[in-house]
Amino acid sequence: MRRREGRQGSIKWRIFGSFALFTAVILALLWIFQVVLLDPFYKAIKVHEIKTSAHTICQEINSEGLQKNLQRVALENQICCIISDSRGNRIYSENATPNCVIHRLSNWNLAVVYMVTMDNGGSYFERFPQEPYQPVMILEDNSAYTRQEESFESMIFAQIVTRSDGQQLMVLMNSTISPVGATVDTLRIQLLTVSVVMLLLGLLLALLLSRKIGRPIESLNSAAKVLATGNYNAQFNGEGYQEVQELSDTLNYAARELSKVETLQRDLIANISHDLRTPLTLITGYAEVMRDLPGENTPENVQIIIDEATRLTTLVNDVLDLSKLQSGAVTLERSEFNLTQSVRSILTRYSKLTDYHITFQAERDVWVNADELKISQVVYNLVNNALTYTGEDKRVLLRQEEEGGKVRISVTDTGEGIPQDKLNDIWERYYKVDKAHKRAQMGTGLGLSIVKMVLDMHGGKYGVRSQEGVGSTFWFELDGIPAAGREQAPGPR
Repeated sequence: MRRREGRQGSIKWRIFGSFALFTAVILALLWIFQVVLLDPFYKAIKVHEIKTSAHTICQEINSEGLQKNLQRVALENQICCIISDSRGNRIYSENATPNCVIHRLSNWNLAVVYMVTMDNGGSYFERFPQEPYQPVMILEDNSAYTRQEESFESMIFAQIVTRSDGQQLMVLMNSTISPVGATVDTLRIQLLTVSVVMLLLGLLLALLLSRKIGRPIESLNSAAKVLATGNYNAQFNGEGYQEVQELSDTLNYAARELSKVETLQRDLIANISHDLRTPLTLITGYAEVMRDLPGENTPENVQIIIDEATRLTTLVNDVLDLSKLQSGAVTLERSEFNLTQSVRSILTRYSKLTDYHITFQAERDVWVNADELKISQVVYNLVNNALTYTGEDKRVLLRQEEEGGKVRISVTDTGEGIPQDKLNDIWERYYKVDKAHKRAQMGTGLGLSIVKMVLDMHGGKYGVRSQEGVGSTFWFELDGIPAAGREQAPGPR
């Protein structure tokens, strides 16, 4: 566990490292684009600018407002432009920058550029260094000082265009790429200052956020470790964010449920141990009596051993059924059967219980589509539960009712009843209202859990009504099959 924590790292430091890395990446991108790549970007933009301007003029070569458009393009982009014919004669000319290269060319030079452009396929571009203007300053001691300027770079672009009258002209443009060394130095100083400030602020923000996010998670982790030791009194306090608070509430709910389940499981083990010990003791005792005492090998003693062995079998089967239902390993085998007749058949098993009075009220036979074996188990467990907790009159009443296409089977006893605050808990696994375990006369104490799961699988409704000192009524509902539908039914499926 420790090795895993060390390998993955704390969430607090992961968040801190992520924010720190994000800040470093942003600063690195700023340095790359604003310092390292500033000069290449600037030159690429200037090249694109002069070529775009030349294409704009070429498209308007036949326009009457060519001169005005030429002036606009030259002033907006600080570009010099000459439009000449094949002999170098200037037709239009605009000078927007001092010391322009193309305006120092003679007609012969323009004709040469025209020929070079034609040889190059009608388009020609060249970039070359240009000697900067070096002003001379007179100092106080009458000495001369020449200020050294950075080297400029000049570029020319020529494009051959044909007018509507068939005459071919050359659009020649010149632009200057100013040095950006001083600008880069200024940006470098500014970025250095900004980088230091951003780095400090980024690290501080990363530290604050990582602590704010990581602290409640660390608190939940510590409480979870306490819970893992079996201490279900652990309290999860998540604050700061909605998701953390919801996780905290979920873990607190899980802790309460685990505490409840553990208590119920302890009660189940105690109850099952009691139910197992009693029949085993009786079986052993009667078997020893039959072995050691002459004349005790009677049918009555043998029947007691058989009854107690049957009780053990029932207990084991109920535990296995509950386990299968909980794991989802049981599937329903639905068929159409007579529910009324099925209940009557179940009640015949209790015919030998002469001390009990079991009554079943039903106006007519009804049919349902369900798993007959599982529904029989539901009825059997509800009757066993009623027999276990009925009153001194030992009466149990079963009633069949129909309403709205539903069939309701209810089982009523005359026992002590169930407190109202316990009615929702009696269906839970392992739950027992009476903590002082009372050994069931015909059941195992697991019946209601099995009833709940079987009816949930069928999608049926179920419930309980109870009044302390009067008794309880357990009921369940299933969809009935109309008589017309039964005549056309194909039978078991």
